Amino acid sequence: VDSSVAALEMKKNGYDVIGVTIQTWPKEECGGVGSDKLCCSLGAIQYARSVAEDLKIPYHVIDLSKEFSDKVKKYFAEEYNRGRTPNPCVWCNSEIKFGCLVEKAKELGAAKIATGHYAKITNRNDRFYLSEAEDKMYDQSYFLYNIAKDRLPFIDFPLGAYTKQTVREIAKQNGFSSAERPSSQDICFANSDGDYRKYLGKLGVNVFTPGDILDVNGKVIGKHQGVASYTVGQRRGLRLSMKEPVYVLKIDAKNNTITVGEKERAMNKKMIVKGFNWLMEEKLTHSKAFLIRIRYNSDKVKGVVTPLADDTALVEFDEKQFAPTPGQAAVFYLEETVAGGAWIEEILE
Repeated sequence: VDSSVAALEMKKNGYDVIGVTIQTWPKEECGGVGSDKLCCSLGAIQYARSVAEDLKIPYHVIDLSKEFSDKVKKYFAEEYNRGRTPNPCVWCNSEIKFGCLVEKAKELGAAKIATGHYAKITNRNDRFYLSEAEDKMYDQSYFLYNIAKDRLPFIDFPLGAYTKQTVREIAKQNGFSSAERPSSQDICFANSDGDYRKYLGKLGVNVFTPGDILDVNGKVIGKHQGVASYTVGQRRGLRLSMKEPVYVLKIDAKNNTITVGEKERAMNKKMIVKGFNWLMEEKLTHSKAFLIRIRYNSDKVKGVVTPLADDTALVEFDEKQFAPTPGQAAVFYLEETVAGGAWIEEILE
């Protein structure tokens, strides 16, 4: 529904619009499930083509499955091999949708690429900025922080000022069958029951060997089913009989162990981040206060980012936060504008 209405809005704004679906999975896999919930499944492509026909716009399917494999699948597997929790949506957005697809669009002679993401691109004095959408419940700016700054002028998010309900109403008014379709929340690596582990097995990720669950003193208190089955902050599925609820505090892929402890031990005030993408600054040269989001749909919280050597920085929150997770993104905001972000590397005691 979002892509359909985005295309409609661009057409209303006077653009000559070309509809595009990117094929990110080879036909024999299509995400490993063959489900119409996937954006590149046959059913989804047929639906997108029908919308393009309704809008009377040309339609193309662009095969980026090799690029997706080289960039996103590889990243997904490597992060799990390191005992981290990857965020493939952030990586796919920066490397595929607003990376490879932008270059393909330029080859087609397009002036812009527009998508149904809930975010805003604003132009202030010929500088372009990424900001939160009007609809905070559906805002996707967190997933978009890693887009290269020089690509922002080439991007349009026509739904940024709309609520999801308004978008559905526009779709209904224009007879789009997508008006009542449920939103897709599935990771594209998961199969029909939401299990991504089977696909990791196909990729040869060697993180499903059972190992020890340790308490904070290093004592063995149980067995796990493979470190890729867990993420920092997880409570369910540990199969431990404890007096108090315990949470995953640390994943050690090298030694094939996970460490668990009470919730208070999962609360952290400091972390190291690495691999920055700045959208408002060229480079951070001194400590600076930001509003920080450490996972999608979490509240922004106050903190200070202090640059260190080798593209790393220390992040110190004003108050302790629950389970910052290595491999996830930390996105830094100035009010509603995305200043930049980096990957969570290490949690400090």
